Amino acid sequence: MTLSTDDQLAIQDLYARYNHAIDSGNGDAWARTFTPDGTFASGANTFAGTEQLTNFAKGFASRMKARHWTNNLVIEAADGGAKGTCYLMLLRLTPGEQPPAAVMTTALYTDRLVKTADGWRFTNRSVTADA
Repeated sequence: MTLSTDDQLAIQDLYARYNHAIDSGNGDAWARTFTPDGTFASGANTFAGTEQLTNFAKGFASRMKARHWTNNLVIEAADGGAKGTCYLMLLRLTPGEQPPAAVMTTALYTDRLVKTADGWRFTNRSVTADA
């Protein structure tokens, strides 16, 4: 199985929409980047389903101002959809901090994706911090 160019571009768009939604505090839009039963795992915490995902994203935005910067995306066809990995650099945007943006952490996202009637969505996303 291979992914079409259109599928690859749609998945890249999904990654961007994910970052914009969580950074702006739009928990509803962030949760929509997942399937209704999708999961997000970070460290010992796992959030499953639309309600938990929405609440996580809203809570994240209320705790900090940040920018998710992802790069080196690798997308591959997989049984039932696709798998993806990319690097994350999380930048803290705190007023008065010098320099204005500081690296909070770096990490690796590991993803499973499916194509739904509404487009590509994450079924599972896990983030593993580098340190």
